[in-house]
Amino acid sequence: MSLIVQKYGGTSVATPEKVKHVAKRVIKTKEEGNQLVVVVSAPGDMTDDLIELASKITDSPPAREMDMLLATGEQQSIALLAMAIYAEGHEAISFTGPQAGVRTNSVHRKARIQSINPDKVKKALSKGKIVIVAGFQGATLDDDITTLSRGGSDTSAVALAAALKADVCEIYTDVEGVYTADPRIVKDVKRLDSISSEEMLEMASLGAKVLHTRAVEYAEKYDVPVHVRSTFSENPGTMVTKEVKDMEGAIIKGVTHDKDQAKISVYGVPDTPGMAYKIFKAVGDAEINVDVIVQNVGRDNKANISFTVSGTDLKEALAIVQSVGKNIGVEEITADNEIAKVSLVGVGMKSHSGVAARMFEALAEKKINIQMITTSEIKISCVIAKKDTEEAVRAIHSKFLG
Repeated sequence: MSLIVQKYGGTSVATPEKVKHVAKRVIKTKEEGNQLVVVVSAPGDMTDDLIELASKITDSPPAREMDMLLATGEQQSIALLAMAIYAEGHEAISFTGPQAGVRTNSVHRKARIQSINPDKVKKALSKGKIVIVAGFQGATLDDDITTLSRGGSDTSAVALAAALKADVCEIYTDVEGVYTADPRIVKDVKRLDSISSEEMLEMASLGAKVLHTRAVEYAEKYDVPVHVRSTFSENPGTMVTKEVKDMEGAIIKGVTHDKDQAKISVYGVPDTPGMAYKIFKAVGDAEINVDVIVQNVGRDNKANISFTVSGTDLKEALAIVQSVGKNIGVEEITADNEIAKVSLVGVGMKSHSGVAARMFEALAEKKINIQMITTSEIKISCVIAKKDTEEAVRAIHSKFLG
């Protein structure tokens, strides 16, 4: 008997008909002789609807109360799915994240899982029940409800799979697997049969929406096999594992893009030790992730620093930088949310030269200007104007994977 954790996203449980479809798929897996834990997201766009609802009450809702509100979306899904399974003659039990033993730190809206005590889940499984768990949520040691960052149900599922020592974690979504680019932008994309967790982690962090970054981190750390599949077909999907047999075969695995990007530029920073530290320490203390950083030393012993953050963090990050800037005597601070990031990912880059030049050539041929560049052993990212995103993705994909 295998222990399987399945996760179904919001589109998979968006309507009563879809909930019933998921119930039948879950029951089929159970009838094949498996123990089953199912993690679900809030239905459809409910999380966005709840955020909009809060905005009609106040422009600055307390983070703790936002977590109380947002956690209700997943609770609808777990209860409805349990009802649908009962209606098909099978036993199921639903748990909120805290009931399933998920404990997090106390950073509301962006909580991180610190531990999972799966005893309650194991007890229900031992009774032959299908266990349904609300993704995206947990609780602090003081029993305050917390939510993970957007896409956190993936993380909940993989973390539960690790805690339960599950045989596999299946992530069901509205796409057939992991592709070489966004199929909505590039027509001739290819579905990947398999991908290494190292490559998947880069693709997720660089804008590929099929898996959440923290979920891939958990999978890699605890060696959890992840299977990305479509809720609405029986196609094989994509396996994400630590090592892939053909890792040396392909130089590039995919092209990603991320439009949720913003750039903050700080001009006239005193070119003395500790100035950059003061800026980025304050931003980091607010749990805001900084991505690409470029620093230039200008005239009169002044430096210019530009860096990118997610678009959703721009307002908060800008206020922090403006506050620090006043204290250290910078000359000017600007912000730009009309940027995007396009990236190439592939472990084959480690042993092949000229990849960056070909990527820059693809962009130059389309007269797309590069504002910032960052690289690692297995990825190259360029910050460009947001309006050029789709054309850039198509050009790069054609150059390497067409």
